[in-house]
Amino acid sequence: MPLNYYFCAKLSLLMKRNAFLSMLLGASILTMSAKQAAATITFTEYTLPNGLHVILQEDHSTPIVAVSVMYHVGSKNEDPQRTGFAHFFEHLLFEGSENIKRGEYMKFIQSAGGQLNANTTQDRTFYYEVLPSNQLELGLWMESERMLHAKIDTVGVETQRKVVKEEKKQSFDNRPYGQLINVIYENAYTKYPYRWSPIGKEQYIDQATLAEFMNFYKTFYVPNNAVLVIAGDINVAQTKELIAKYYGDIPKGSKAIPRPTETEPAQKAEKRVTFYDNVQLPAIILGYHIPKQGTADYYAVQLLTQLLATGKSSRFEKEITDKKQLAVQTASFDLGNEEPGLAIMLGIANMGVKPADLENAMEEEIEKVKKDGITEDEYKKLQNQAENDFVEQNQKDLGVATNLATYYTFQGNANLINTELERYQKVTRDDIKRVANKYLVKENRLVVHYLPKTEEQKGNDKAAPKKENAKPAPKTAAPKAPATKK
Repeated sequence: MPLNYYFCAKLSLLMKRNAFLSMLLGASILTMSAKQAAATITFTEYTLPNGLHVILQEDHSTPIVAVSVMYHVGSKNEDPQRTGFAHFFEHLLFEGSENIKRGEYMKFIQSAGGQLNANTTQDRTFYYEVLPSNQLELGLWMESERMLHAKIDTVGVETQRKVVKEEKKQSFDNRPYGQLINVIYENAYTKYPYRWSPIGKEQYIDQATLAEFMNFYKTFYVPNNAVLVIAGDINVAQTKELIAKYYGDIPKGSKAIPRPTETEPAQKAEKRVTFYDNVQLPAIILGYHIPKQGTADYYAVQLLTQLLATGKSSRFEKEITDKKQLAVQTASFDLGNEEPGLAIMLGIANMGVKPADLENAMEEEIEKVKKDGITEDEYKKLQNQAENDFVEQNQKDLGVATNLATYYTFQGNANLINTELERYQKVTRDDIKRVANKYLVKENRLVVHYLPKTEEQKGNDKAAPKKENAKPAPKTAAPKAPATKK
């Protein structure tokens, strides 16, 4: 796409800070009323000839707009010998473009009173700007530059290599329980490319050539592998004109977009792993394989894990943390994978509590649900929480943009932003008991004992043979040192 010189000449005007809008933005990033969020979210969607899917959601509650692009590429699309590429690109594509000097990407948005960021998962990479609505054109132009003219050169690659390594060191290697996600997924999966996390291995980034980075960009960062979502204070007709201006002549990708073809085999026996790290308290992690998004059982499992280990009113928290005081914290999480994922529950043991005792207590609460189900009060609370979460996610324009992009990318149906709550509401108490008995079984789970490194030597000592059982060394003369030539 040729550079729009007139637009660039006006950048200084577009970037002037509007103090009132900046204050609005910093305070809440587009907060709407709960009543508005609960209402039907209307939007317009269409696809450009180059394959770029566009979703526009008009809301004049605040003079703010969220501009976002989701690329259907995550760590699962990587070469197993080049893991970390998707996350690396999340950083690399802030280096600038042919028309944006290095280091100026963030300055442009911040000078306009906006905010920006990006994130990567195993399934997609998401970029966004939240701006005063009179800066819409700036956001559109900058995302189009990222899509077509990204600066991928030796300077940028070497700079981001250092940045990504430092991030890995700070967020994973030197943080308590920082290796938790890596340990879980590396052991829970054997074939499907969820078996590595988005951070990847730093040696692969070091080994990669500039040509490999360029190939990844030209393969995945193309309009036919992306959805552009704009939500907030916009005029749809005018926004369509701007989109045609900045995205209409970006060429469609010429390469086939590779997708994983592997299928993770059903797990038939429990897996147990012990991992030692620089932590003070042991943690127990239970990971169960669950069906993919959009299936009826997926929603039942979500409510089940929430019942067991999400929040202060969960069974784990009330029984294991508060009553029995076996844990200082319990929790559950789901990474929201596009393909069959994991329901993960964990507990961090209280001081002096044996990991086996905490594991038994967690399993005991699971068995209670499998045997007795849940109460009507618990069921009502779960449904209320699902509704509250659903409304809260759509109280911000950025949340709306994120959900529209996610629903379209993963399930091909952006209107799930209005209807997915109905899928949770269809789940019954019997469904929750049924999925507990179907998926929360030993042969379908990974158990991780995440232990302090101080316990590692104790474990080695137990594994080592006792001295009285060891055979004595044969009584032979010590070997002579070889003669040296003078």
